[in-house]
Amino acid sequence: MLPSGRYGVVWKGRFMRIGILGGTGPAGRGLAVRLAAAGYDVVIGSRDADRAAAIADELQERWPDHHLTVTGASNDEVAAADLVVVATPWDSAIATVQPLAGALRGKVVVSMANALAKQGREFLALVPPRGSVAAAIQAALPDSLVSASLHHLPASEMEKLTTPLVADVMVCSDHPTATEATVALVDRIEGLRGVDAGSLAQAAPIEAFTAVLITINIRHKVHAAVQLAGYGTH
Repeated sequence: MLPSGRYGVVWKGRFMRIGILGGTGPAGRGLAVRLAAAGYDVVIGSRDADRAAAIADELQERWPDHHLTVTGASNDEVAAADLVVVATPWDSAIATVQPLAGALRGKVVVSMANALAKQGREFLALVPPRGSVAAAIQAALPDSLVSASLHHLPASEMEKLTTPLVADVMVCSDHPTATEATVALVDRIEGLRGVDAGSLAQAAPIEAFTAVLITINIRHKVHAAVQLAGYGTH
């Protein structure tokens, strides 16, 4: 777990500012709220900086007792954060990160996008170029440390701080530093546990399983998440 500092969370001696590309969408907003509640300084991004700022203000106003440190900015400003999460729709992820490759050089970049298509009352997994969204992002950002994580969390429940979360969150990467940082990030959120799930090659089945989980939640009207039986205790 990351130690807390006076002005936020510290990891290896540095205060952690988390940037979320696509932070105005449901997944990005939910993650921003949970990370800010855990003590992080969070900046959410959009192509429209004014829209990002308005969403950040809404999140703070919705949870005034939590004193959330959430701001909105352009994607360029978000890329200047210590660690950056890609929460855009899967089919716009590459177009979003490619222009930011220079700013993201050497940084941990967490991909949480899933390539899915809705068919009736089910979601189906698609096979994106390179097999997974995370692998495509790594190819687009060869000088960044890409990890894949946060795929199976219910976006609608993430944004509700009154709803407890209990879930195991799988993390995979070809870079040990990215795995370590992402697991620590997940562990900081109350009720979540980061699990090292191996190399970035594991992102394909991890992303694809999201379709199954969402279909179960729709079919049974629940908000189920993933818990690994036999893997320690929460």
